[in-house]
Amino acid sequence: MKALLCTRLGEPDDLSLAEIADPVPGPGEAVVRITLAALNFFDTLIIAGRYQVKPDLPFSPGGEASGVVEALGPDTAGFSVGERVIVHQKFGTVRERIAVATHHLTPIPDGVSDEQAAGLTITYGTSLHALRDRAKLQPGETLAVLGASGGVGLAAVELGAIMGAHVIACASSPDKLAVARAHGATQGVDYGADNLREALRTLTEGRGVDVIYDPIGGDYAEPALRSLGWKGRYLVIGFAAGDIPRIPLNLALLKGIDIQGVHWGVFVEREPEAHAGNQRQLLAWVAEGRLTAKVHGVYPLAEYAEALGILKRREAVGKVLLRL
Repeated sequence: MKALLCTRLGEPDDLSLAEIADPVPGPGEAVVRITLAALNFFDTLIIAGRYQVKPDLPFSPGGEASGVVEALGPDTAGFSVGERVIVHQKFGTVRERIAVATHHLTPIPDGVSDEQAAGLTITYGTSLHALRDRAKLQPGETLAVLGASGGVGLAAVELGAIMGAHVIACASSPDKLAVARAHGATQGVDYGADNLREALRTLTEGRGVDVIYDPIGGDYAEPALRSLGWKGRYLVIGFAAGDIPRIPLNLALLKGIDIQGVHWGVFVEREPEAHAGNQRQLLAWVAEGRLTAKVHGVYPLAEYAEALGILKRREAVGKVLLRL
């Protein structure tokens, strides 16, 4: 079978396509024929050796995909051959077939396309866990999303709107803000041109924001934190800007602010039933037409370098998929 392999750490152009042996399912495993593999920004980091997950070489990138169950190993239950499923792994999905433990699979219901399902787990799963499980976002509250047109950011915009929040999109250009508005944001801040803190305080008429969703970090973290109102919640999603900010803790003390870490991967392992419930909710919203699971583009496997480049240059608006 064909697989995209990282044989040496580096850039997307350092990856290569290769023929490898077909997998055989072990106990508790299924072999899934991958239809579409979704790429995420962290894939550009993992192939460079700059991510917390560091697989042994060679490995395939890709943490999520949609496909069809082709075979089941011993001691498996709940799935059948021919069933459409979502695959979630830390890496390894950009290959024609994968052997995976069945607890890393989610059935795809009728009414949800393979394209929508392929990229639903990580970005939308992270955002739903952050907003529902961590921040406990309530209808009518104000949610400000940094990096609002990126993968997790756009997911947070959509989910915040579905959950009844007033969503303020924060992004680096008017075009990106327009995308966020099309997916549920009611107001926007162009932090490439405006002072983030002052703009958020103006939009909330001085009350401050209830929840900040921050996958960016860097220089935007402190002004975002300062824009929170009384008992606001600051969600630490990641550090796409590259720098891990040093937050003055007196800011948390003065307003009773909660700074909440969102480590979705650990949540999945430690609380599998809660994760499964979130997956069911996301899929139900997609089937109902309330959640778009926006796709930036679907690319042939041979165009893997271009697809990863879109993510690395932060040009993606929605999910980037590879068709196998």
